[in-house]
Amino acid sequence: MEQALWDELKRVAATRPVIADLFSKDDRRAQTFSVSCDEMLFDFSKTQITNDSLDFLISMADAAGVESKRDAMFSGARINETEDRAVLHTLLRDLAEDPPNGLQEERQGVSQVRTQMAAFATAVRDGEFAGQGGKITDVINIGIGGSDLGPAMATLALAPFHDGPRVHFVSNVDGADLADTLDGLNPATTLVIVASKTFTTIETMTNARSAYDWMKRVVDEPGVQFAAVSTAEEKTSDFGIDSTRVFGFEDWVGGRYSVWGPIGLSLMIAVGPDAFKEFLAGGAAMDRHFQAASLAENMPVLLALVGIWHNQGCGHATRAVLPYDNRLSRLPAYLQQLEMESNGKSVAMDGSDLAVNSGPVVWGEPGTNGQHAFYQLIHQGTRVIPCEFMVAKEGHEEDLAHHHALLVANCLAQSEALMVGRSLEEAAEIMASKGLTGAELDREARHRVFPGNRPSTTLVYPKLTPFVLGQIIALYEHRVFVEGVMLGINSFDQWGVELGKELANALTPILEGKESDAAKDGSTRMLLAYLRR
Repeated sequence: MEQALWDELKRVAATRPVIADLFSKDDRRAQTFSVSCDEMLFDFSKTQITNDSLDFLISMADAAGVESKRDAMFSGARINETEDRAVLHTLLRDLAEDPPNGLQEERQGVSQVRTQMAAFATAVRDGEFAGQGGKITDVINIGIGGSDLGPAMATLALAPFHDGPRVHFVSNVDGADLADTLDGLNPATTLVIVASKTFTTIETMTNARSAYDWMKRVVDEPGVQFAAVSTAEEKTSDFGIDSTRVFGFEDWVGGRYSVWGPIGLSLMIAVGPDAFKEFLAGGAAMDRHFQAASLAENMPVLLALVGIWHNQGCGHATRAVLPYDNRLSRLPAYLQQLEMESNGKSVAMDGSDLAVNSGPVVWGEPGTNGQHAFYQLIHQGTRVIPCEFMVAKEGHEEDLAHHHALLVANCLAQSEALMVGRSLEEAAEIMASKGLTGAELDREARHRVFPGNRPSTTLVYPKLTPFVLGQIIALYEHRVFVEGVMLGINSFDQWGVELGKELANALTPILEGKESDAAKDGSTRMLLAYLRR
């Protein structure tokens, strides 16, 4: 996209108004600056975006070719140019009974693997696949990155729908992660799913081999207790895993977009194939909205435009994701990978330097916990941090409905407080009512000033069901896609993770005393020497 458009965006953002004033001038602002999809509402009225700036942002999306590139992605075009691959994770959740022409071979492959997954998940849940202990009571998913964050986040989110074996997740190569997970489990009644497309990911395979060693202390055939999500059939066979328990996926599914397919096997075992299908249906519903709605009424597009406005326009370098839903406690970490691995780039698709900053730092925790931790900085710190609140209209715990009412009240109160703040005059009145006067009143009042005019958005959904979770994840996937298109980058490669892996592989034999550290820098040599003592 032309540099002139980015320059104009910064110019427009430099004159942004006071949010509260926008509401004073327009009693229908909330309705104008919100959009619905099914029963989900996205409210971005508590931002400094005006009618004019929104029109300009939409024109930027149009100039970047968001709609044509979106259509190219869904059609199977090789939009991942640096790896010469299509981007078809959306096909994993496409349940259309009468699909359009095109991609028939890919659709057939997805359907076959989904059927294979459902059959295995059902066998595990019903006890038909019993391992060597009579029945599988526990499942351990061993993966890392997208092979862990997606299913771990979704399994926790859908806890009310669990009616299968207990599901655990191991990702860190730190032995404590595996040891703490295995503690108390019975190898004979435990199924281990090794999730690694190439079956070579160093952290995953180190954990898998240690789990195998743990297994063989008790069972006669450790491989029988394992399944794999991988395309490396020879390696999985060598590991002792029968081909009927190996589930592969194509190279047009990136790790951080893979929870919809075989990487979601642990989730399917936990909630069952029917609930998993509802999860897919939610994602597919958001896909249809993304494809059909105009830019001005398109929830993923508007979410992306708000992100572009705050980051590249206003210069806010971070973004807080704040779900007021404890079962979404892993969602900020999941979105952190989705956004930062996808759009954490410094060059455009053609290899030229980016004209503006790329993606923001994404972080967050569930409310209300965060209110007693980092909200202090959000409200009174010197940097503006745009906040993205999420809350359900209804909780699952009917006998604790008063808890949910308090939760919702806190969510709405935080976004209101960020917007309106508290002036020095208001703080002084409060201190005066407590009997303070003079310099003491002034000092204490200043500590109680809230700058306000701090932007936030709120996503409201009916209830956290498999369908709604699918909608939420697909919403954010498409948001990342739109932002990437506007930045002119490839959101679907991740070369930035490679260098550290290469250097780690080189350092391991040095740590083990097998090779010299002479070629390393002074700091690394000092640290190696200290660690080897």
